[in-house]
Amino acid sequence: MAREPRDRREREESEFIDKLVHINRVAKVVKGGRRFGFAALVVVGDEKGRVGFGHGKAREVPEAIRKATDAAKRGLIRVPLREGRTLHHDVAGRHGAGRVFLRAAPPGTGIIAGGPMRAVFETLGMQDVVAKSLGSSNPYNMVRATFDALKHQDSPRSVAARRNIKVSTLQARRRDVAEGEQAAD
Repeated sequence: MAREPRDRREREESEFIDKLVHINRVAKVVKGGRRFGFAALVVVGDEKGRVGFGHGKAREVPEAIRKATDAAKRGLIRVPLREGRTLHHDVAGRHGAGRVFLRAAPPGTGIIAGGPMRAVFETLGMQDVVAKSLGSSNPYNMVRATFDALKHQDSPRSVAARRNIKVSTLQARRRDVAEGEQAAD
């Protein structure tokens, strides 16, 4: 009987993949010299639309990574993906001086994004996206700005529910707009 909870815990841990985005070494000067500490930024996701990030600090690197991973698992968000591979619409996000712009992309594009944003998209399970970082290149601000953008992502289902219309009506309007743009070209 004691074995069942451990099996469940292992299955739960294997469900997520984690990526180490950044490690920062800090020094505290004391009487005998320097004391080093480490801060880790980790992104965790299930590759099916759930992703989170965490920050952990400790005297040793593995302990900082473990703390950051636990924090990331506590703060997961769900992001609606179109066809399970890209965004529903273009979106901008910001945090402090970090600004990011995310664009939906056609199949086969791949993940075109800088380091910290790439880690978020890979753990999220996104396959096609074009992203641009404007402003700060600080990994903490870039990750937080990316999460800000992803939180503002809406699915057609949620938009239709908010407007009290059918999803098919919303999709038809989208097709009409797309056809109008092609005729103008």
